[in-house]
Amino acid sequence: MSDSPGTDRDSAGNRDADQIDNTITEVIDTLKHQPGALLPILHGIQARLGYVPAAAVPAIARALKQTRAEIHGVISFYHDFRERPPGRHLLRLCRAEACQARGAGVLEAHVKQVLGLDYHQTTADGEFSLEPVYCLGNCACGPSLRIDNHSGSSILGRVDAERFDQLVEALTRVAVEVR
Repeated sequence: MSDSPGTDRDSAGNRDADQIDNTITEVIDTLKHQPGALLPILHGIQARLGYVPAAAVPAIARALKQTRAEIHGVISFYHDFRERPPGRHLLRLCRAEACQARGAGVLEAHVKQVLGLDYHQTTADGEFSLEPVYCLGNCACGPSLRIDNHSGSSILGRVDAERFDQLVEALTRVAVEVR
């Protein structure tokens, strides 16, 4: 999983790549002997890194004696696996019937318009990623939205366009120290 000859990366890039490679190797080595190890390995890598990097595919294939195409096929089949790092805030919008009946379609259009993206995309500034989810278990309080970030996750109910705009503003507000 090392860089190929001629790859031009700075020392910080090499450190990051080395950390990613080490994480991938640790997860594979820990889980490769389990029956049906592929899904636990993919989940383990994504849990540690936030996504399944392309560098993981050949390493997993070698460890499990499968082809790269087989590994990539599983990653692309399951919508929960990401192949790119998610935004700082991962927004999961409920698309289940109860939330749809309570206005999730209108909220969905608003969210996409405000953030300028579609499902499985990340804003250009890396702040937000948007993913659909098919039930957050908050049916009586739809439309529902789950916000995941580095400090945990929250499920919010009765989210409308105004509340969503307030959430985005609060999540992107940055404290500036003036000296």
